[in-house]
Amino acid sequence: MGFTGRGEPPCMTVTIVGSQLGDEGKGALVDLWGGGADVVARYQGGDNAGHTVVEGGDEYKLSLVPSGAVRGTVGVLGNGCVVNPRTLFEEIDGLRDRGLDPDVRVARRAHVIMPYHRVLDGIEEEAKSESDLDAGTTGRGIGPTYEDKAGRRGVRIGDLLDPETLRSRLEYVVPRKRTLVEDVYGLEIGGDVDAEAFDVDALFETYRAFGERLEREGMTVNCGAFLHSRLESGDEIMFEGAQGTSIDIDHGIYPYVTSSNPTAGAAAVGTGVGPTVVGSGEVIGIVKAYLSRVGTGPLPTELGSVEGQTPAEGGRPDEADLATYIRDEGGEYGTVTGRPRRVGWLDMPMLRHAARANGFTGLAINHIDVLAGLEEVAVGHAYELDGEELLTMPSTTERWGDCEAELRSFEGWDDVDWAAVAESGYDAIPENARTYLEYIAAELDTPIYAVGVGPGREETVVVESPV
Repeated sequence: MGFTGRGEPPCMTVTIVGSQLGDEGKGALVDLWGGGADVVARYQGGDNAGHTVVEGGDEYKLSLVPSGAVRGTVGVLGNGCVVNPRTLFEEIDGLRDRGLDPDVRVARRAHVIMPYHRVLDGIEEEAKSESDLDAGTTGRGIGPTYEDKAGRRGVRIGDLLDPETLRSRLEYVVPRKRTLVEDVYGLEIGGDVDAEAFDVDALFETYRAFGERLEREGMTVNCGAFLHSRLESGDEIMFEGAQGTSIDIDHGIYPYVTSSNPTAGAAAVGTGVGPTVVGSGEVIGIVKAYLSRVGTGPLPTELGSVEGQTPAEGGRPDEADLATYIRDEGGEYGTVTGRPRRVGWLDMPMLRHAARANGFTGLAINHIDVLAGLEEVAVGHAYELDGEELLTMPSTTERWGDCEAELRSFEGWDDVDWAAVAESGYDAIPENARTYLEYIAAELDTPIYAVGVGPGREETVVVESPV
């Protein structure tokens, strides 16, 4: 029987969510478990994501194509995503050059990142930096695209398929963007700013060509209907989040946030499936065993500092050597930007907040190998604020910045043959590391499904599989 609208299809879904500030290693878990899924769907963000997948010693850096592409899984960019067609085709063509055949579909309701969005992203971030309100964006035009979406002046993927509609959209919005650049920011188009990014005719020709390729390759879909039909046929769907809970625009450290909702609830809104579909499946919180962050704003457990990012009174300058060690061991440099990330101890109030906001059914804890060899590993167990102990994050970022981390120490663990540990299983993890892991699971009241001990697919200790 076909779908009648009176119920939902069988729920066979897994949602992968970043539990911190992004860069938790979500792509590796999507790749690991994606082999058991039939479809991997991204539900928010754009090419500001940086997911690294390692297979057979080969490294694949993906910013837009869903991470399951390396496993041959159907990838979907949902309506909650913002899509740069140029980036999309560059990634697809790059994967094809390496012998892969990615099958990627794009929601017709997804919004398109235009060149003027990227220009405005840079202009606005520079303006905000004067007030220390810059969010450390990648400059990829993500925020301005979401602004246009909310302002009902965006261009959608479906518009690229219809020349008349595309022309109409551009003729409406481009003059307004020119006015913004010239009259608000006082910049000269063609002098200070690339003129082609604000040329209706040039934009039309370029983006109509993108639309023709999307159409020719049969890449566009009615996302909700497409995913529903796959579920009805018995397929397993994995929803892939980008960034992390604490930079969610509603639940994160506003204004130092991304412009979308990485939290699990957005998997329904950003793909068109019902919330009961997402809620009846697994929701896996991806945790990095320490904390990393790109961008400005408070960070109570920060070690050392990063010039231009750490607030003047933030960080622990006396721990600069330790911060550098963790950064280098963990490769804590942005996948997209190459910028050094700020690093800190694990922040448990942040994780408790994420567990509540997402409803985790399982955890995957990555990078415990990075901390190997340290005599002592600390955790921000709670915050002290105005003489009170807080176990979760305050509602406002300003109050979060007033918090002092209450650290709890754990004995460190030796560096071992992590490949052998992954092959042997959970009990082979050094005892002190297991104590650390089990503390996290107990505090979040959530079981551990996997432990990452290296970048490769085979370097993950699988305790339980959600697929």
